[in-house]
Amino acid sequence: MAFEKTSLFLLASIFLGLSAAFTEEAVDCCLSTSDIPIPHRIVDSYIILNKEGGCPIPAVVFITKKDRRLCSPLPSGKNWVSKLICKIKPRGPECPKSPRKKRRGNKH
Repeated sequence: MAFEKTSLFLLASIFLGLSAAFTEEAVDCCLSTSDIPIPHRIVDSYIILNKEGGCPIPAVVFITKKDRRLCSPLPSGKNWVSKLICKIKPRGPECPKSPRKKRRGNKH
């Protein structure tokens, strides 16, 4: 009887572990952030991690062209993080809309 309970518990643990592995996406969270500006020429993309996603420290993770991940603080106002995000994705929601320039007609 004890063997049956142990094997049943073991099987249930395996199935619960597998179902959790397939339903949740693994997230690499930042353990700290750095205020040192990152040169835009080395950055390829970025992701924003927040507490709702399961990370204890909210951060922007810049992914470099060499696939390194650099943690920085969240954008606020016009800090370097905001400016870098706008250089990577100029039409993003964090970026102010720039006024369109009027085209001049060619006069001959």
